[in-house]
Amino acid sequence: MTRTNAQVAETLSQNGVDLLAAGCPAEAVEAFRKAIAADPVHYEAYHGLVRALRDAGQLEQSIAAALALTALTPNDPLAHAALSISLQHAGHVPEAEAAAAQARVLEWKIQLQSPPDRGL
Repeated sequence: MTRTNAQVAETLSQNGVDLLAAGCPAEAVEAFRKAIAADPVHYEAYHGLVRALRDAGQLEQSIAAALALTALTPNDPLAHAALSISLQHAGHVPEAEAAAAQARVLEWKIQLQSPPDRGL
């Protein structure tokens, strides 16, 4: 049975998560990059790549990966929060605050679209 690109990306991405948990961010970066190469819209791999690059001390590359993630998923508050964290770590405070504000606005929009909790 042939695996799809999405399945390959999922396996590689999970490997990246395991490597991050094992304290191996440089190896995790490679796993996430391979996952993205297999499936360029596998947003979970971008999330992992942002974190792995940040943990590896490659802050500007982490910001670039986070910007790619926000371009891929512009309405995802977590993508903007990841960008904010990477910007903060790199010392780009005003940009980090703007990204955090964007994340909050997107989260509020999601909450407003949800049906009200009627306590039933």
